[in-house]
Amino acid sequence: MDYLEQLLRQWYEYQGYFVRSDLWVGLQSDGTYDCELDIVAFHPVRRHVVHIEPSYELLASKDTEQHFQTKFDAGKKYLHRLFGLEDHLHIEQYALIVGRQNVHWHTIGGGRIVMLSDFLSDILQRLSGFGIANSMIPEQWPLILTLQWVSEYRGQIAPLLGGQPESTGASPPAR
Repeated sequence: MDYLEQLLRQWYEYQGYFVRSDLWVGLQSDGTYDCELDIVAFHPVRRHVVHIEPSYELLASKDTEQHFQTKFDAGKKYLHRLFGLEDHLHIEQYALIVGRQNVHWHTIGGGRIVMLSDFLSDILQRLSGFGIANSMIPEQWPLILTLQWVSEYRGQIAPLLGGQPESTGASPPAR
């Protein structure tokens, strides 16, 4: 599992979701599968499923569009059955993209595009309401705990970074 998948897994687990990574769906009679889904998170109380496909690049090409379309279509086809919840199951799908590209569109392959910078900003904003002294993130989520420390000491860290980066304009996913 790569860094982005670990970050997504920990963030959604921290919020009370059950998370599966590298989930193979669509078992065929010959033992092969239709597709592998990178991250699937299920919140049993909200009956909410999040299917995320992280990517280190977003290229404007038919191959990239088809890649995400295949994964998001498989998620729509199989996730209802996986959780045994045909009715009232909301599936949110997005591509988490790393990069400095100026993205002029908001969807790819039927899922929303969320830039990593916006996702991290959302996490840091949510963690800024928790002081380390009052509510430290448990050690089972070390990446989220690290972000909590960064949020706690942002005043000392920000000058070292030379200012605030600009937002890409894409809003992070609602949870």
